[in-house]
Amino acid sequence: MRRRNILFLGRVLVLIGWLWALLSSPLLAAPGSLAEPTGEMSWALYVTISPAWFDPAEVAMVGLTPFWFCYALHDALVRPMPDNPMAPSLAESWTESADHTVYEFKLREGIRFHNGDPFTAEDVKFSFSRYKSKILHERVREVEIVDPHRVRFHLHQPWPDFMTFYGTMATAAGWIVPKKYLEQVGDDGFRNHPIGLGPYKFVSHTPGVGLILEANEEYWRKMPQVKRLVLKSVVDASTRMAMLKKGEVDVAYYLDAAHAEDIKRDPKLRLAFSGGIGNSALHFLEGQWDPKSPWHDQRVRLAANYAIDRQAISEAETLGASIPTGSIIPREFEFALPIEPYPYDPVKAKQLLAEAGYPNGFDAGDLSPGPPFFARGEMVANYLAAVGIRTKLRTMERAAFQAAQNAKQLRGLAILGSGRYGNAATRIEEAVVSTGTFAWGGYPDLDELFRRQDVETDRGKREALLHQIQRLVHERAVFAPIFVFVWPSGVGPRVDESGLWLIKPYPWSAPYEEVRLKPE
Repeated sequence: MRRRNILFLGRVLVLIGWLWALLSSPLLAAPGSLAEPTGEMSWALYVTISPAWFDPAEVAMVGLTPFWFCYALHDALVRPMPDNPMAPSLAESWTESADHTVYEFKLREGIRFHNGDPFTAEDVKFSFSRYKSKILHERVREVEIVDPHRVRFHLHQPWPDFMTFYGTMATAAGWIVPKKYLEQVGDDGFRNHPIGLGPYKFVSHTPGVGLILEANEEYWRKMPQVKRLVLKSVVDASTRMAMLKKGEVDVAYYLDAAHAEDIKRDPKLRLAFSGGIGNSALHFLEGQWDPKSPWHDQRVRLAANYAIDRQAISEAETLGASIPTGSIIPREFEFALPIEPYPYDPVKAKQLLAEAGYPNGFDAGDLSPGPPFFARGEMVANYLAAVGIRTKLRTMERAAFQAAQNAKQLRGLAILGSGRYGNAATRIEEAVVSTGTFAWGGYPDLDELFRRQDVETDRGKREALLHQIQRLVHERAVFAPIFVFVWPSGVGPRVDESGLWLIKPYPWSAPYEEVRLKPE
């Protein structure tokens, strides 16, 4: 009898221990994490949504903006996540060969697309084949399917930035689309009704109005907490602000300083800052490379740097949130060299202009600010004028400006920004190297340093080369960097977690499975 009592007591203690462990589980400790998604959350976006942005293959043509939709509809083998700039996602793990030419990814098993099709290595190879990235297709020799859940990328030669281009938002090449479905419906059919592996499913898109998404309750990482997401196209900032105050949206992206001050005065609303990925800089365009232009003289470019009060522009435009910088590369980026901006010193600027032969200044032609940052352009124009550099502000609508920039038809000066993800090398390749998309010329020694770092597999040596490039760019005043752009947004009273800046530096709400509303 005593033995049976002891056995019974033992079983009771085991059961109590099991129940205690279950109740202490983080899954149960987080309210609502196992409950079905509920409610609707809405955002006011400052651009008109293009259906092309629903397709990761098109992201190379646009930049960072379409990741609004990649993080909702799709998933990637590797991607930036909170506290990890290159987190395993659809790939459980990956390895790099000793000779740095083969990358092998082990895929998660049992995952299905929104339409029920299984996710396999075939989808990985297919997604890469249709992605529009010249640099990746030039560097990757073959994508080999080892088995349904293992895939290898074979490079022609070692390339230390393969994972930067494949595993971050430098491109969307690692974001996966369904091979079977896409072959059935074609590219246009896919954009009209995208199918992905992400935390939210496509419901509908109304051009010029917005996008509606619904929770994918089978999402492998975590069940979303909000049932429906609505992303509305609201180009005008004042309209976004009015919608936020009326409760018509829960998050209003990108507001100006006056709206931000208004939010601070409203106890029902919260002010949130995000950004940190986009830099803004004054570019000297073709003048820097023209011996007959004043901008060919380094002293003149330095004068422009000393002429600009970066902190004052930040205060006026973003309540001081934007970070004055002496570099076009965000400090959070791998291999970034922290560089302080040239100080605001108009006396020094005038002295440099006089030394360069322009004691009375000169007419510098057009100054074209990238839309919609016309106020920023006006402030820069005024600072330049104060030291004698006279410009004519030329504003354009977004599509016309981007077309002129891409065709390198802008003249005079321009205030350009870059939101390109990756590391220091991706920004240098874009704007410093003579063949870069946004370069109007180049220096042979900087081109050579970049070529050397591009094949250097020793991390320390590569960092030294990239730091050398950044120092020379600063000393030569190749640009007049203004700041790393951090802007205010408004958050409504129903929101518990907006998702803004959970991933740094990523300017918008993500990951979407983490956003949540307050309990009713």
